[in-house]
Amino acid sequence: MLDLKFIRENPGEVRRAAEVKRVPLDLDELLRVDRELLALKQRVEAMQAERNVNAKLVPKATPEERPLLIQKGKDLGESLKALEPELRAHEDALRQLLLRVPQIPHVSVPVGRDDSENVELRREGVLPAFGFAPKDHVALLEQHGWADPERVARVSGSRSYLLKGEGARLEWAILTLALDLLQERGFEMLSTTALVRPETFVGSGHFPGGEDQVYKIEGDELMLAGTSEVPVNSLHAGEILAESELPLRYAGYSSAFRSEAGSAGRDVRGLIRVHEFKKVEQYVLMQADEDAALDMFAAILGNAEAILQALELPYRVVQNCTGDMGAGKVLMYDIEAWVPSEDLYRETHSCSYLGDWQARRTGLRYRDEEGRIHFAYTLNNTGIAAPRILVPFLEHHQQADGRIRVPEALRPYLGGKAFLGRVQQD
Repeated sequence: MLDLKFIRENPGEVRRAAEVKRVPLDLDELLRVDRELLALKQRVEAMQAERNVNAKLVPKATPEERPLLIQKGKDLGESLKALEPELRAHEDALRQLLLRVPQIPHVSVPVGRDDSENVELRREGVLPAFGFAPKDHVALLEQHGWADPERVARVSGSRSYLLKGEGARLEWAILTLALDLLQERGFEMLSTTALVRPETFVGSGHFPGGEDQVYKIEGDELMLAGTSEVPVNSLHAGEILAESELPLRYAGYSSAFRSEAGSAGRDVRGLIRVHEFKKVEQYVLMQADEDAALDMFAAILGNAEAILQALELPYRVVQNCTGDMGAGKVLMYDIEAWVPSEDLYRETHSCSYLGDWQARRTGLRYRDEEGRIHFAYTLNNTGIAAPRILVPFLEHHQQADGRIRVPEALRPYLGGKAFLGRVQQD
């Protein structure tokens, strides 16, 4: 959500943001409703003022004047009451339109239609050169008995997963490594629920527009979040924090659920696109300072890169274009790890800076040293998401004998093991 005063004074900039981000927004309708609401409020204020003046006249009125003044007060009260539904309807309509207003993208963001027009910034790490015929992650999981897709499908349907033995331990180890790294860098760990109220999706900006991606609990006012960003963004909803408390850095760990509506036929094999997964999310709530926020953006991006470097995975960093960055983002970079079996990079992390767009929706505010109240800035980035990260990990670290090499940084989480799995028997 943007400041309404900014929208009134900069309609061209807002219209352009909606255009390049491909966000459906009827800005003319928003401005029309805003004008009508202002006129209604002015009318109400004038009537209230008139009623107050009239009320002060009653005690001083003559016996002949008093009944007329009392009746006039009653008439004004009835007129004000009659305006309430229209006033509420305009307020609700304006809020719904404001919720669809996109954030203004940073000047560095390339204009583009979709992810095909994202811009590669750099590549890190060395792509593997196998001296044998490498397998994909599905074959590797099957070879070591680390997954059971048939049984879990009977229990939970398609796009579910179950890891066994060392496969399950590997997933846990990677998640724990990510949490430890973030805690060492000043993030407070939160073990959060995925069960949230609908308004938290509005606060994070996933609603309106992303309703088809969310699982709903029938008969209850709860839904399942696809990232801990959703509940964490509402932890301080409506509060006014002291500036001295900022920035707040949270590492939210939770299960995550996504319906993946509209993705039928895409990435259905293996661990790429499952309905339920586990995720560590970086979330930052900080002062409204653009330069400091851009520094924080670089910091949380660096945290994600440090995790991939600890896992010894080659990756690239891309800047998302306007059509692939979402309505609320000022700036967004993706990190994509190399998947050997597909000969391409796949997204593993998404780093976003949103300015005060979420804060205005959720009421995230702070008081500065002079006592002035500001909306905070928010940022988020993946810490790690599993099981997706196992796809590049297993494929990149597979050995000629079938075992999986464990990077040195991960070994303390796996009992010191340098390799996982059993030697393949010819």
